[in-house]
Amino acid sequence: MIRHLGLKAYGKINLGLDVLGKRKDGYHEVRMIMQTVGLYDKIDIYLKETPGIEVITNLFYLPVNENNLVYKAARLLMDEFHINHGIRIHLKKFIPVSAGMAGGSSDAAAVLFGVNKMFELGLSKEQLMKRGVKIGADVPYCIMRGTALSEGIGEILTPLPDMPQCKVLIAKPLVSVSTKFVYEHLDLAGLKKEDHPDIDGMISAIKKRDIYQVSNRLGNVLETVTISEYPGISRIKDKMKELGAVNAIMSGSGPTVFGIFTSEKSAENAYEEMRYGKSRNLAKQVYLTNFYNTKEVTNGE
Repeated sequence: MIRHLGLKAYGKINLGLDVLGKRKDGYHEVRMIMQTVGLYDKIDIYLKETPGIEVITNLFYLPVNENNLVYKAARLLMDEFHINHGIRIHLKKFIPVSAGMAGGSSDAAAVLFGVNKMFELGLSKEQLMKRGVKIGADVPYCIMRGTALSEGIGEILTPLPDMPQCKVLIAKPLVSVSTKFVYEHLDLAGLKKEDHPDIDGMISAIKKRDIYQVSNRLGNVLETVTISEYPGISRIKDKMKELGAVNAIMSGSGPTVFGIFTSEKSAENAYEEMRYGKSRNLAKQVYLTNFYNTKEVTNGE
């Protein structure tokens, strides 16, 4: 039995996000292109001899009980397999919280992997993904990682070829956004044709490994809600493009914005400007990273 595991829980962005309709159960049918990025949370799982799940985080405002997805993930497997030992989870957050980057879902995915490995449960990646959807719609993708088409409520996943590498600038403004609020205020009937991203065109561009065609098709239907509430998101998008991004859009339900840069120098200059320069007041958190294309969850990665 393993006594300690160190894991990385990687964030994601949505290269394309479309909403097709609302189901009778209240969930929305989506069609999205998901992409893992190199920004990650650190998770350490320690074996305890005494029963119970203990969660410790570096952010005072995060719950450390069943309201935290890492706790739910651990409890899911430990209850199913009647594990009598306890675990202590140290969660160090770097992915912005309530930012449209699936940080909580990725943390849960890492804990599912970790508990499976620590207690030698023998579950395959597919079996972990099937359990993960009980915690959240993004969790199966966060177990799979890489570039993928996501459908249904987010749980139907089709792997796509790796994206060509480039620099990704990520900026989160001071505000946090409720995903529930955004979906509840999405006016599907009032959307225009141009509000919907060209998901099929993006898939074709990804298969051609053409970063410019991909960038030209970036789109997120949820911007119609979030930007109207928080117009500062548009200012971040415009600034990134002004600083050399091929294109920039909001990720998920927001408010995080990411810009794609094909020039490393331009990306670094943009990061410096938005982190320390005259544009530093546009965003509270700014990161410069890249695409993370490994599709497997591995110990230490």
